Amino acid sequence: MADKVYFLPVTPFFVEEIIKKEQPDGILLAFGGQTALNCGTELYLNGTLKKYGVEVLGTSVEAIMYTEDRDLFVKKLDEIPMKTPKSHAVESMEEALKAAREIGYPVMVRSAYALGGLGSGICPDEEAFIKLAESSFAFSKQILVEESLKGWKEIEFEVIRDANDHCFTVASMENFDPLGIHTGESIVVAPTCSLTDEQVKMLQELSTKCIRHLGIVGECNIQYAFNAETNDFNSSLNPPLAAVVVVAPKGGAYSSLLYRPI
Repeated sequence: MADKVYFLPVTPFFVEEIIKKEQPDGILLAFGGQTALNCGTELYLNGTLKKYGVEVLGTSVEAIMYTEDRDLFVKKLDEIPMKTPKSHAVESMEEALKAAREIGYPVMVRSAYALGGLGSGICPDEEAFIKLAESSFAFSKQILVEESLKGWKEIEFEVIRDANDHCFTVASMENFDPLGIHTGESIVVAPTCSLTDEQVKMLQELSTKCIRHLGIVGECNIQYAFNAETNDFNSSLNPPLAAVVVVAPKGGAYSSLLYRPI
């Protein structure tokens, strides 16, 4: 329940006007989807939050930026170290083509500051790559060009962490389809069914290590491209707003990982 509700666009201009009027002590960015994250980040960068003394509750803006900016994300995980696909974050078509040729086709294209697979896809050749990259740059200032891991298992962990650094794995999930089919268009099974206990434990420990290193407070969805034959993996992370949060508690009731402290 709310004392007041504003039916206004979630943009820096309108949100600043509301902050100016209501003088809140803090705001939460994790409940308004991608639009709220982008808006909150811009208010942080342009000094609006500091100007009005507004604290961001939960996950900090810095941590959100680590998960949203593909280049920052890869560099941050390299500090652990934690495996990520060979990739380049680019901001122009010239840089994009150079990156794709260096990695070698097929390549995966991902848009920064976007969810739901918007502007993302696998490109088997340069013609398809140019078409998708141009489309992605139309609504995102940065795209990530990375090696294709099509065909690997797609495993997900829903992890929560509080301000006192207590971490819990809420659920482990496995996509019915391999990488190459977007998660939103695939069936997800909870808990994971085709991995051994040792493999699940390894990925679970990596998930809590990742959320701690990024400084996320709240929940996040960590995804793995996993080769069960070689135990090789690569990781990515959705910021604390993913739709998978809705299904995880339902499926998690059947998981031996439910609310197990790390």
